[in-house]
Amino acid sequence: MPSFAQLRLLGLSLVLVAGAACAARHDGRLPHLQLEPGRVAVVGLSSGAYMATQAQLAYPDIFPNAALVAGGPYGCAGGNLQAALSSCMKGAPAIDVDALVANARKRAAAGEIGPLNALARSHVYLLHGKADGVVAPAVAEAGAQFYQRLRDGDAALAGMQVVDDGAREFAHNLPIAAKGADCGQSVSPYLGHCGFDAAGEIFRQLFGAPSQPVADAAKGRVLDFDQDALRPDGADAFLAPKGYVYLPPACAAGKPCGLVVALHGCKQNADAIGETFVKDAGFNRWADAYGVAVLYPQTRASFAPLNPQACWDWWGYSGTDYDTRHGVQLRWLVNAARALGLPAKQ
Repeated sequence: MPSFAQLRLLGLSLVLVAGAACAARHDGRLPHLQLEPGRVAVVGLSSGAYMATQAQLAYPDIFPNAALVAGGPYGCAGGNLQAALSSCMKGAPAIDVDALVANARKRAAAGEIGPLNALARSHVYLLHGKADGVVAPAVAEAGAQFYQRLRDGDAALAGMQVVDDGAREFAHNLPIAAKGADCGQSVSPYLGHCGFDAAGEIFRQLFGAPSQPVADAAKGRVLDFDQDALRPDGADAFLAPKGYVYLPPACAAGKPCGLVVALHGCKQNADAIGETFVKDAGFNRWADAYGVAVLYPQTRASFAPLNPQACWDWWGYSGTDYDTRHGVQLRWLVNAARALGLPAKQ
């Protein structure tokens, strides 16, 4: 039988262990990482794709790389919901790409969006399916043409890489590596079992070859965090209270780390499908191989303003400056990148 002194020592040890465990618990704040500014990208599906191009154009110095899945060109809706539902989803009336390029240059000159020369070494990957009945292939092609004409009309942007991947047969979803019957359908959770690993192709297009082999399953941790704590100047960004971040082992260990901001589509937020997009879209295991953290912000549905499907704001429900450097959701994304450790000055 242990002595009183031994029991006392054991009790003290348990208290210390319990205290250390409590101290190690996640406190709802984003972890501060050693982020590399050149290895930052924003990725999105559908409304998330429109939001991704807004983030890249408004803050090209922060989000130099972008992958757009089933989205259209920057500035397409022009703050008009009817235009968003017609031209920017169905492609009728046809999108005037040249006018959108000219407007982007005008807005950059006025300081409403970032300096376009910051895109000089950017990588842009545009993926869309030929069977997409929600965002017409012609709309996604207009998105590719926007970047191509922006680049070709400015010698300073000659180094910008634009890849248009629009010849694959899938519907309005994010294709994943597993095969199934829903590749040609646009059904919740909008992860199409197509036998094509879109997440892996996105990483390759934006960051080149991985530094190590990719595993069959992710080995890092998914943490939730308080999104309200990042409200810009306290303003409501129309996001859910909770978001998620995936930390590969290398990032959690304090090694230099990249960042991918993964923006879900409409009806694909956690309130609608739980953590399915966060855990099953395929990004996390590739993040391990590349040493890249993945931020999964979450929107919320509302009727005032009108956003019942929890879309990202690409037509103006959060304010008239929604797609500029003053847009509340875009400023929230900047706050999140800063909180994760992106330097304030690059």
